[in-house]
Amino acid sequence: MSKEEETIRIYTGPSMIAKGLIARLNELGISPVERNDSESAIIGGFHQGVPDQLQLFIRKDEMVKAQDIITQYLTEIGEK
Repeated sequence: MSKEEETIRIYTGPSMIAKGLIARLNELGISPVERNDSESAIIGGFHQGVPDQLQLFIRKDEMVKAQDIITQYLTEIGEK
């Protein structure tokens, strides 16, 4: 994996809020990777994690482009 392909976690929290952040990032041409440990555990036949919690990751090289949108969105919803 090259340096520009490494990812960074940008958000962990309720999926409804994460989906709003995904929409904002998509407008910039950034497609975050979603990770839902709880849903994956249920599919695997056991339960782990916090329900309705989603983790979002983007490539490290996209962080400069995304930082202002992430900060603005989290401030608007009272998360930051």
